Amino acid sequence: MRRLIFPILVLALAIVACCSPCSPPSSIPVSPVTVTLTIYFTDMARFQAGTEPYEVVVTRSVPEPASLPEAVLTQLFLGPTEAERAQGFAIMLSGTTGFSTLTIEDGIARVDLTGTCASQGAAYTIANLIFANLKQFHEIQWVKIYDQNNETETPGGQSDSIPFCLEP
Repeated sequence: MRRLIFPILVLALAIVACCSPCSPPSSIPVSPVTVTLTIYFTDMARFQAGTEPYEVVVTRSVPEPASLPEAVLTQLFLGPTEAERAQGFAIMLSGTTGFSTLTIEDGIARVDLTGTCASQGAAYTIANLIFANLKQFHEIQWVKIYDQNNETETPGGQSDSIPFCLEP
């Protein structure tokens, strides 16, 4: 019997050593999943020379958003980075300060602008950049932009629409 006690004791100690935590599990840093977005800004040199297209593409890596179109609009309204501005890229805000909502249904994106929009007679406005940025997505065929009063020229139907305040 004495001969069995030692192997049983060794086996019991081995089981206890294997089953009890010796040290906390190591935490492996997990990088957030990112996506690369395509953002359109205005190339001021082309705009001033009247050479279309006025839009230029930049890319941004951001944490994966729930909505890519919404993330693109958010990046648009953040404006060009300092390096992008140094290259002559700009955003024509036309009095707007951003957007409050974006909905997409049946191929139509509806964007509610914030701030008091005004084209100030310009034919090229924030609407051009919004169209360029949203129409890159296959699920968006038309864009309807609403002003701070929730108005747009053609609220119904399958067509693009801008608010009166963005007319030249």
